[in-house]
Amino acid sequence: MMSSRSCFVIWMLLSLHVSTHGWNVLDIQKKRPAVEGGLRLVGGDLPNKGRVEVYHDGQWGTICDDGWELAEAQVVCQQLGFPGAVSAAVGGTYGEGSGPIWLDDMNCKGSENFLSSCHFKGWGVTDCSHKEDAGVVCENEKDMDDSRKFHLDHSLGLSEELGKLFDSGDNCDFSILVRDSSEDQAEQKTICVHRLILSLYPQFNISSSSNNLTIEISQTCHPYVSNFLRYLYTRKIEVTMSSAQCLHLLSYIYQLQQLLEEIGKIFILFLPQDNTFHSQVSLYEYGVRTNDMVLQENVLQYLSWNFEFLVVSSVWKTVSMQMMKDLLSRSDLVVKDEFFVLQVLEESVKEKGETLSLEDKVNLLSHIRFPMIPVEKLYDIQFSSGMYQSNEAFYQNALLKSFQFNSLSFSKIKKHFSNFEDYLPRIYTAEPWSTVLNDTFNRNYNPRYNYGYISSYNYGSFRTPPHNSVIYSHQSIEWRVQVLQNAWECSNQGFNCDTLPVARLISSYSQSNYNSSIRFNNKLVLTCKTNNVVFYVQDFKSDKAVIPSNSSMGLSHPCPNDYSFTFVVRPEYI
Repeated sequence: MMSSRSCFVIWMLLSLHVSTHGWNVLDIQKKRPAVEGGLRLVGGDLPNKGRVEVYHDGQWGTICDDGWELAEAQVVCQQLGFPGAVSAAVGGTYGEGSGPIWLDDMNCKGSENFLSSCHFKGWGVTDCSHKEDAGVVCENEKDMDDSRKFHLDHSLGLSEELGKLFDSGDNCDFSILVRDSSEDQAEQKTICVHRLILSLYPQFNISSSSNNLTIEISQTCHPYVSNFLRYLYTRKIEVTMSSAQCLHLLSYIYQLQQLLEEIGKIFILFLPQDNTFHSQVSLYEYGVRTNDMVLQENVLQYLSWNFEFLVVSSVWKTVSMQMMKDLLSRSDLVVKDEFFVLQVLEESVKEKGETLSLEDKVNLLSHIRFPMIPVEKLYDIQFSSGMYQSNEAFYQNALLKSFQFNSLSFSKIKKHFSNFEDYLPRIYTAEPWSTVLNDTFNRNYNPRYNYGYISSYNYGSFRTPPHNSVIYSHQSIEWRVQVLQNAWECSNQGFNCDTLPVARLISSYSQSNYNSSIRFNNKLVLTCKTNNVVFYVQDFKSDKAVIPSNSSMGLSHPCPNDYSFTFVVRPEYI
């Protein structure tokens, strides 16, 4: 029998409203069956460590530690998707396995893509026992630091009481079997919970006649299932970088949308860490599969800021048509100019060749903002473009619209806008639309020794036309740029700064000069000087942009003491 205290807690929770927002049941792909030569880590307390097991001839087996050194561990970790190896474990550190010992006397260079590509005696040829089973500790990404914890609280009341009930297991009456469908039954575990709690979540399909539920998920996620189930009791959970993806996947499988989106936000901490862009593209695809729109947007935003580097990476050739369209449709691409975007797209289409239909090609080209291409480059397109001849009708229409944009007044052409986004600039960094301050502001600046003097590292100026259109090419606006580090500097400029540091972009522009038809949506681009990664883009409001901190960015500052400022002018017709 349940204690009266336990009954009271559960029945009080039953009276609370738990909203499921009518979430649709989505199909989830099961983990693929183990493949020949595949690896897994078993027996560790974290997914990046454990006994190494290899799949051969339809069976999992272990590896003897004879000759087991860091080079072998390096191959294992990289095959499993980790950046590298921390150490090679010997002597059954992570427990003795069972079944065959498949590999012995391993000899790897460390550069192999698969452990089975290394030299060894032969499959199943060994003189070892399971007391010599080999293991590894793999390196996590820099941000995969479990000392960093994220506390999510969606509680509805009585969280502490229900948490104690889950922890104690008192009077639990429902079994959760956690296993990997492709692995041995020996790796499964059972967690006892309370039927009444799970009944609050219709997506679990708990009937009065059922006494158990099976959760099939990768063995690396097994350590985090208990925390996930505890969340069902308390609506509170602690997320680490190691547990984030497993908890996100469980939230998707069981349609906990609020938890799904909150954990999806944590994924943005991964974004600045991978200069190859494989992680970011994988996260986007994962966000599509799990229908996490927040995660998709965060990844697309980061890739838009670093578009110039993405398109020269090896992963660019692998991106899906949908991802390419999603990127090309955005106004926050940080690029030299629109002609650069066209060149990138034409080269990509050329490489894909016959895999793209004519309709696909035109669809992609329609995302190019031809009116934003400098007019001298517009004229050259008909002679330089490798796609012009095969898509002549499309190009002629796009060029006509662009030349009209550059030769007619806004009042004349605005009546015929078919797609207003075609006339909006992205974040163009080519001359004359931007200037860069390369020196990070001096955190130790002391006005007592610099009174009345603005150092060259935080001050500059440049000139732009009032607008991209050739109509305004003979006119000029002067822009002054500053980075103010402390309250004294702000006061010296005639205003107070609530938050520091602050960037300023000040113009000689008078809106009355241009019949109130132009506005400026200017941007501050922050770039790590060590690797040129753009890690943040900030709006200017009333000529000021507050330089963000960790908390305002929502992610860890990747280069807190060594970044540059790009001031970008973005004129728009209104």
